[in-house]
Amino acid sequence: MNTRNAHIIIIALILASFLLGAYLHPHMPERMATHWDAAGQVNGYMNRTWGLFLMPLLSAFIFLAFLLAPRMDPLRKNIDQFRGYLDIFMLLFFSFLSYLYLLTLLWNLGYQFNLISFMAPGLGVIIYYTGVMMENARQNWSIGIRTAWTLSSEAVWDRTNRLAGRLFKAAGALAALGAVFPDLAVYLILVPVVLAAVYPIIYSYREYQKEFKILGRI
Repeated sequence: MNTRNAHIIIIALILASFLLGAYLHPHMPERMATHWDAAGQVNGYMNRTWGLFLMPLLSAFIFLAFLLAPRMDPLRKNIDQFRGYLDIFMLLFFSFLSYLYLLTLLWNLGYQFNLISFMAPGLGVIIYYTGVMMENARQNWSIGIRTAWTLSSEAVWDRTNRLAGRLFKAAGALAALGAVFPDLAVYLILVPVVLAAVYPIIYSYREYQKEFKILGRI
């Protein structure tokens, strides 16, 4: 799939969310459930208009950020080299936001279910594909594990992001298990993702130090 087609699909998803929100506006309660706790219980509400249109608005702003960030990146040419992976990630990400929006609408229309367990598979896919994208990412300032050490050495970047990619793929698989174990879903999602994000930062420092020592001996 090329970039243009991916963007067209994403724009269509966002527009469909706005149109669906407008259509359902008369049928929604005055106060809509919009936030759930770790146990899947509602703990936050918004008035009907904000409840229907906040997610589509956020999706639109996030999409603009996705469009602008690579264009402003000093290493934009490197992003172009893995652009196909980024396009698929964006398509999956905005499809998930649309899916989450639909779940919220269904809940407020009276359907009762454990929202966290329904979210888990979608999050698992997003997290897993984040790993795929990281494994293929070239050095840049916008996407991947970006530390002073990875941005100072292309070799450290490659090793760090390949490691992060494997960790995020494992984290995605664990997150998807939240659909089977809803009581543990939040832990299966958050703990692996935090570890997958934090450990490569430490790893990048250690790898840079090794490289610095090797260069110092030459």
